[in-house]
Amino acid sequence: MKHSAIRHFALFCILCIFAWKSSGADKPRVLRAGAATSNITPKLGVSINGGMSDGKATHIHDELHSRALVLDDGSSKIAIVVNDSCMIPREVFDEAKRLASAATGIPASHMMMSATHTHSAATSASVFQSEADMEYRAFLAVRIADAVLRAHNNLAPARLGWGKASVPDQVHNRRWHMAPGTVLKNPFGGEDKVRMNPGVQNPALVKPAGPTDPEVVFLTLQRTNGQHLALLANYSLHYVGGNPGISADYFGAFADRIQELLRADRQDPPFVGIMANGTSGDINNIPWRDGDTNKYGPGEKLRKVADRVATEVIKALPAVKFHDWVPLGAAQKEVSLAVRKPDSAAIARAQGILAKAPNQFPRLRGLDEIYARETVQMADFPDRVEIILQALRLGDLAITAIPCEVFVEIGLEMKAKNPFPASFTISLANGYNAYLPTPQQHALGGYETWRAKSSYLETGASPQITAVLFELLGRLKK
Repeated sequence: MKHSAIRHFALFCILCIFAWKSSGADKPRVLRAGAATSNITPKLGVSINGGMSDGKATHIHDELHSRALVLDDGSSKIAIVVNDSCMIPREVFDEAKRLASAATGIPASHMMMSATHTHSAATSASVFQSEADMEYRAFLAVRIADAVLRAHNNLAPARLGWGKASVPDQVHNRRWHMAPGTVLKNPFGGEDKVRMNPGVQNPALVKPAGPTDPEVVFLTLQRTNGQHLALLANYSLHYVGGNPGISADYFGAFADRIQELLRADRQDPPFVGIMANGTSGDINNIPWRDGDTNKYGPGEKLRKVADRVATEVIKALPAVKFHDWVPLGAAQKEVSLAVRKPDSAAIARAQGILAKAPNQFPRLRGLDEIYARETVQMADFPDRVEIILQALRLGDLAITAIPCEVFVEIGLEMKAKNPFPASFTISLANGYNAYLPTPQQHALGGYETWRAKSSYLETGASPQITAVLFELLGRLKK
């Protein structure tokens, strides 16, 4: 009798286990998402970078933000943070990831952080005659981490979808082949084959040196009740400019406009609109051949661009298929790349130019003087740099991240050969390692290839980078 009772009890326990497992298997998987912003506006008086001469902040036109998304599929979490900054060095992002990971448990390798490339933000990476503000850098790392934590605090059941729009009229390749006889001198005593920003309706214009990417790929998130939670868009446009003082440029204007068009104001938690910079290293929105007869007031043009892009995204939204759950994934790899350093003759030439300059840093004038200082500084650069390359998976959508101002041809290649049905690349992500032209574009010369803190990776860097990214995508696709 005793043994029989034991057998019955054991059988009961086994049945309970099977019932519990069956119940778990039948339970629907839940995707959770959260979004938040963190204010990263600097104090007045800080350095503003984006030009070859330093500027100082005397006015705040509009606030700067870190805009964060956190997603959780039940087994993996990822964070995406886009920051209103011109460029942010790896050291700042690494510290922000360390702080955010300690607070949320999200692995640093599952966090993608980027800069928008607004040219009216505080200097966190030294470029040309703007020197990094170390106090602001420390503040920035903390505030980026805060954005991740706040988005993590807002995690709630959500559904996710993605789509595409097209805005071809706001992207133009800014590198041009010019008519024979056009002088294309560079600041190193040589001559280029193309010119950046060649002059609107210049009669010497022949053809652009590269393509454009008119596509706007976007990720949209809703709460389970249908309320809009966040929308992240990606467009390959360098920046627009035109606002006086500190400004998030068209990236911030898009975030405001998409919220307005979605009627997502005054929500709790707040809706978060985000525009990430695509592969726009050689792209701006100036129609070089046709010209633009419009006269724009301060900030008017960037608002026009933001409205155009946001309006097309809204038109594409009805075609989006939403998913209650998708698998998430992240993969990254650190890659070592060589640095293009000046030889002894280039250094001697640069030193001679600086010795004759009537003014010294930070009041150097003219390309010869400015690039002479860059040449002297590049002599002290390391022979190689380590960069982070990263890929994220959100169901059938893939996002790749490169810490450079990436040429559009590279982004188009990533889309064309991507193993995922939908994809885009975010530039200036997880660090700042200057322009990334293709080897063919390096051979043409032009501003984006001129050796400086703004362009120093080896000429064969882009094929190495895309090869690693395709490797990471293949890993995530399995």
